[in-house]
Amino acid sequence: MSGERQFIGGLHAVQSALKYDPGRIEAVWLDKRRRDARLQRLRRQCQSLDCPVHETDARELTRLLPEVSHQGVVVATLGMTPRGDDALAVHLDGLDRPPLLLVLDQVQDPHNLGACLRSADAVGVDAVIAPRDRAVGLTPAVHRAAAGAAETVPFFQVTNLARCLRGLADRGIWLLGAADGAHIPLFDTDLTGPLALVMGAEGRGLRRLTREHCDQLVAIPMAGQVESLNVSVATGVVLYEALRQRQGSG
Repeated sequence: MSGERQFIGGLHAVQSALKYDPGRIEAVWLDKRRRDARLQRLRRQCQSLDCPVHETDARELTRLLPEVSHQGVVVATLGMTPRGDDALAVHLDGLDRPPLLLVLDQVQDPHNLGACLRSADAVGVDAVIAPRDRAVGLTPAVHRAAAGAAETVPFFQVTNLARCLRGLADRGIWLLGAADGAHIPLFDTDLTGPLALVMGAEGRGLRRLTREHCDQLVAIPMAGQVESLNVSVATGVVLYEALRQRQGSG
């Protein structure tokens, strides 16, 4: 299903949209004063797709996308309606390997979500799951921060995260939550089977109900003076430990 028109800016985000979902791009605006070689390649790519290209200036690009660093290019896309619980079930049914999932409990900062999507793409995560309420979705800022990963990583927004977690558990997926104060170190934990890594929101961490649905809570070892890591940094650490173990087990 299609959603409302959405503007996306930034070279990597636009390149990814052109590569993975060109049929949804309605128009492109390029800064006519920039002579960046990457913009020139984008211009030729858009022309080859018969996509309308508007030559404009940086001020107009900023007007179209005022809160994102556009890097001289903005595209208008027919945005996707957020995929929810039913689409997630279909997606999981179609996997032919033990899933590696990332669950984000009310992450609200678009730069954090974008960074988490980039790590998820790099590691080969099968789906990123977030609640619809009190959590950021795929906004233009997220597309920009994700640098293309918003188009490549399956992203689902569910109505009730606790119910979703119960459904994952019913599928035999191990729910592993990362939490400050947990007694089990991340590096002593088996991450090789069907797995959902559950990460908490900025500052607050995992909500009580989310913690209660996890099969196990682990902590990232900390050797310095800071008490915790940014959620996107912590997500990267946990995902790469999962990748290390899963590659070693193959």
